[in-house]
This record gives sequence, C-alpha cells and structure tokens, in this order.
Amino acid sequence: MSVDEGPSAAQRRAPTLEAVAELAGVSRATVSRVVNDSERVSPEAREAVTAAITALGYVPNRAARSLVTRRTDTIALIAHERPDTVFADPFFASVLRGANQALSLTQLQLVLLQVQGDQQRDRALRYVGNGHVDGVLLLSLHGDDTLATSVSKAGVPLVMAGRLLTGEVVDSVDADNVGGAGLAVRHLVATGRRRLATIAGPLDMSVGVDRLRGYTEAVLEAGLPDAATRIAAGDFTEAGGRAAAARLLAEHPTLDALFAASDLMALGALRALRAAGRRVPEEVAVIGFDDAAPAAYTDPPLTTIRQPVERLGQEMVRLLLRRIGDGPGEPVAVVLPTELVVRSSA
Repeated sequence: MSVDEGPSAAQRRAPTLEAVAELAGVSRATVSRVVNDSERVSPEAREAVTAAITALGYVPNRAARSLVTRRTDTIALIAHERPDTVFADPFFASVLRGANQALSLTQLQLVLLQVQGDQQRDRALRYVGNGHVDGVLLLSLHGDDTLATSVSKAGVPLVMAGRLLTGEVVDSVDADNVGGAGLAVRHLVATGRRRLATIAGPLDMSVGVDRLRGYTEAVLEAGLPDAATRIAAGDFTEAGGRAAAARLLAEHPTLDALFAASDLMALGALRALRAAGRRVPEEVAVIGFDDAAPAAYTDPPLTTIRQPVERLGQEMVRLLLRRIGDGPGEPVAVVLPTELVVRSSA
C-alpha cells in the first residue's frame, strides 16, 4: 500500500524565473524585463509572461530586482516628533492612512521612522542615506533643523508636509493655514464676537507661524487691533491648550472668543473654560483647526477649520513618486484648500 507523502521537494520549491520563461515561451531576459517594468517588451510577450507569473504564483526576488533597477521599493515616512505626539495626535494617523491609500496600488512599502533628538535623527539619516529607501516623506520639522537639507544632499527624493522656516524651498504639500485661520476669525466676527484671543501653535513650525499670521491679519482687517495682542503659545496638545486657555482667561477675563490652532488645543480650551465656569458658546465661542475625528464629539461639538489631512498624505506620496520617476527638478509646492465646519461651539 502506498502512502501519500505530500508534495515532493521539487514541487515545494518556489517557481523560478526560468520556469516562468518556459511556460510563457520566451527567454529568461524577457521575463526579467517584464518583472522590472522595462518598456523593451512587446505587448504580446508581456501578456504571456504576466499570465505565466499568475499561473505559477511566481514572486520576484526583491533583492535581485533591486540590483537591476537600483530601487528598494520602499519609502520612509519620518515624523520628527516625540512618540506620545506621533501616536496621540490624530493628524499623524490621518496622514499615514492617506499615504497608505496612495501606495495601495503600487509595489512600494512604507516604513515609519519616529525621530526625537540628535541620536535618532542621525540614525534615520544614515538609514536613508545608505540606500535603504527610494524616497522620504517628512513631517513636523522644527526651527532651523537641517534634516530636509541633509536628505536632499544625500540624493534621496524628499517631500515635506509644510514648508521650511529657513526659506529653502523643497517639494512640499501643505494646507492653506493662513486662509483657514482667516476663515475662523471672520466667522467669529460675523457672529458678533469682538474680544478675540488665540492659542497659537509652536512658532518653530511653519504651520504654527502661518495659522498665527492668518489670525493676526484677519483681526487687524476686522478693526480689532487688541485681539492681535491676545496670544498664548501652545504645543498642539490638549494639555498645552488647556494651560494656554487658562492663561488667557486670567489675563483677559472678558474675552468672548478663542481660536485654537489645533483641535486638540481647542479641546483643552473647552475644559479650561468649563473649569472657570464660562459657558460655551454663550459666553465664549471656540474654534479649532483640523476637523479631527474627536471634534464632532466634544461638549459642545467643536466648530473647526477642516484641512484634508488624508488627502495631504496622498498628495505627498503622489508628488514623491513623480519625483522618483522624473528625477531632480524645480521644487513643487502644493497647497490644499481649507473650509469652515460650523458646529455648536461657535
């Protein structure tokens, strides 16, 4: 009686390039060109090779393919922030979700590098510079940090979220932060508020600078110069927003509106106002920025400026892939629109 011992060793082996070539009736070189997306293949040969790959379940050897194409099929998303900020702020999750969506129809993999401090920064730069990735998406750069410049000098394509405060121009995708802050101020003024104040984002980041600029320009245009002096610094966290709102209330007890440069800071402001016995929106109106998921569920629901964060991640990937394919060129700056979302807080 024979015993079924299962597939032989030969059957268990992964299909080879040669096997694909034999089944497709073409040369090994033709299969290699198809796998490496070469244009030097006839449509008929490409179709035969593709059918053979599907039939055999052939998976290209990524290491060998990398030697031919000089590509790793990997891009890095570098978040230059503290771990608690990266994993607690809905902004980062939304950008990551958008980037993954844009990559879903490609063969590229995404790796996340969280960077805080010089040691992690240098390690990330070595990883990128040593040829482990085809390109870099860079988030949350602070001050005059030269990470973007260093990546570019290493010859690695780069796309930033936001702009560099140093004035250097690189490929970037950003929301209309100045215009969005102006929308918030004009809504508050239109609803009768006159004693406005703002909780600004970090001023070592372009997003913080631009949202404060939008606020300041709008209150001056509305003829409210005192509002341009009612500013408390925040850090895009709930705790920072709560502390900043408490300072503003202590210094300006009659204020009747708050514009916070992020939804998390607006959430902190709502809690500070509640602790101070101030009713929202009857006594103080509050507007945030982002339209993060929690904004619709605050008490009261938060009026905010919506920026298309997932689309930002998608556009960053699309711009990076175009740069990887086309090579160096004039920097491109993409600015996405923002819009006012009115809820009960203002």
